[in-house]
Amino acid sequence: MLSYPATIPLSSRTLNHLAERIRGHRKQRRSRWRRLDPGRQALLALAHLRNGDTYTRLAAGFRIGVATAWRYVQEAIALLRSAADGLATAIQRIRRLAYAILDGTLITIDRVADQRPYYSGKHKRHGVNVQVIADAAGRLVWASPALPGAVHDLTAARTNGIIDALTRADVMTFADKGYQGARGSLRTPFKRRRFRPKLSRRQRAVNRAHAKIRARGERAIATLKTWKILNKLRCCPRRATPIVQAILVLHHVEANRWP
Repeated sequence: MLSYPATIPLSSRTLNHLAERIRGHRKQRRSRWRRLDPGRQALLALAHLRNGDTYTRLAAGFRIGVATAWRYVQEAIALLRSAADGLATAIQRIRRLAYAILDGTLITIDRVADQRPYYSGKHKRHGVNVQVIADAAGRLVWASPALPGAVHDLTAARTNGIIDALTRADVMTFADKGYQGARGSLRTPFKRRRFRPKLSRRQRAVNRAHAKIRARGERAIATLKTWKILNKLRCCPRRATPIVQAILVLHHVEANRWP
């Protein structure tokens, strides 16, 4: 089998952060000798999450078994997930923003046996629905637990308690037409109804200004999907939430915004 060197577009700060968590976990469990030291295990997990390398490729590159590679990656994801912020903690930061941007994205998955709940009629493919909150500059602030792809964005936001939390915090939030009817502190564009007059000039101007603000939220979704593992999840859909939460922790460490 041929091999070649590769890079991971992350700083050493992220690697050291994950390595320290793994080292502390091993010390707490009094773990014995392992095939990889904490630094190499952290590098293995980052290669999987950031570059989307498969377990087979990782096992060959790190000279370990496929099962060992899987176990090391899952251990790292669990450690990161335990440090992820919940919505209540994230709201403490969001309430200090000038305004927030809420949008939903579909993370594609392989077809599963019970495929109907995961089929998105909007995107015409199977996936899971993740709600993303961005700040005024389009930077990723928080991402919700994953729900089946058939769930509508408004339903997903209500299920995760996002709308109520933003309303209680009195944070003005911009969202697209899919969130109409949410009320509270959410602001959505005007939507033309069938058999009704066209939108007025003022309403069209408001929609244009709203679209310019909301477009920045696409940056947060693009930032989330720079982690190649999210291009298409080839695992059980129930593992999507731990992966997203682990990536959120690593993103904040990399951005060094909330140490």
